[in-house]
Amino acid sequence: MEPVPNVTRREFMAAGSVVALAAAGEAAAPPAEGVIGPLVGHTDTAAAFLWARLPAPGEYTLSVRRGDGTGTGTEYAAEATADTDLTAKWHVRGLRPATRYVVDLKGGRPCSFTTPPASETPARVTIALGSCADEDAGTRAVWTRMASEKPDAVVLAGDTPYIDSTDLAKQRTRHRAFAAVAEYQELLAARPFWSTWDDHDFGRNDADGTLKGKENSRQAFTEYRAQPSYGDGTGGIYTAFRWGPVEVFLIDARWWSWTGPSFADPAKKTLLGRAQWDWLRKALAASTAPFKVLAVGCVWEDKKNKEKDHWETYLHERDALFAFVKEKRIGGVVLFGGDIHVTRLLKYPPEFVGYPLYDFISSPMHARVIPSLNVKHPYLVESKVQPNTFLTLTADTTIKPATLTARFLDKDGKSLFTDTTVTLDELTPPAPR
Repeated sequence: MEPVPNVTRREFMAAGSVVALAAAGEAAAPPAEGVIGPLVGHTDTAAAFLWARLPAPGEYTLSVRRGDGTGTGTEYAAEATADTDLTAKWHVRGLRPATRYVVDLKGGRPCSFTTPPASETPARVTIALGSCADEDAGTRAVWTRMASEKPDAVVLAGDTPYIDSTDLAKQRTRHRAFAAVAEYQELLAARPFWSTWDDHDFGRNDADGTLKGKENSRQAFTEYRAQPSYGDGTGGIYTAFRWGPVEVFLIDARWWSWTGPSFADPAKKTLLGRAQWDWLRKALAASTAPFKVLAVGCVWEDKKNKEKDHWETYLHERDALFAFVKEKRIGGVVLFGGDIHVTRLLKYPPEFVGYPLYDFISSPMHARVIPSLNVKHPYLVESKVQPNTFLTLTADTTIKPATLTARFLDKDGKSLFTDTTVTLDELTPPAPR
């Protein structure tokens, strides 16, 4: 369903939750008894997290074995309890880089995964990214198309799923229904995925960190996402992962937003919060990945509507982040965002971080678009109001100079724009004079 061209975002979102729930009805309800998963969570060169939702409380054992048939399988146990909505996570250790593993869980679906290449090894890797998804036929087609592109990893950038409540039971019900979609499971039982949230899975349209009950949203998120860390351990959900030549930083733009003074300007409100800002600076400065993706649920520009949940509301913090990248001469940074139900490509001039800064916006994976948010911007290169879309980023360090290629695709595999390829040389700050 597409809104009429002149619908406002607020009018659209007022009806959006109803549409989302109606769309969810297109997917078969999950069986009352049965396993959801196993799915593959955070994976690195030596370890992985596996996740499943089980039919009853108890201890569950799965085995992990080399995909080439060598060696013996190793068993891992985890407990599912009512306190975690019967979800369980297994932390698998002792793995090797660039190696395929097969997972066996009684009653579960077929599952396998491949660990990333060693960081210093030249490699060609692909990460699929998307935002704004339902359980409808269009989103299911996107999951299938994503799988056909054979990405090494998947990033979900919020509104995945739509919940619009901080009630814990409702949060869990929506996460459970979302995870039960067969095409979603098929995609993520074969490769790892990571997530951040946006407003609708955080709890409400345009919600900020003052939202009551956000602790329930975080609890459900941590139950249904197998990530290596969740924010600072007590609040937020920010995290990061490395996949070969790419490091992805998943930024939480909800938990701390509007909750207090900004580290960048005490007279203004914060978006990131001090803990996340300190983490992001330290992690960026320490990263040895040629390419670095700053992924967030919202967009990095003004949406030009009545809502404040975008980076230009907190321009003081965006400026501080860009200035830090420039000052520390951190190369290879690109931006990713979702939220607005429009797909866009922007290119900031070198004055911001010392080299051209690319901003990829991919939204939505479902069919509901918002033409009114396809606004003008001085750095806009391409834009399209298109349902059922996602992005792939392919980094290739087997060639010189290394390249990063962005492809915006629809559910049928058609490109929305000409593919964008940028070399690492282009994303490197000039030598100091």
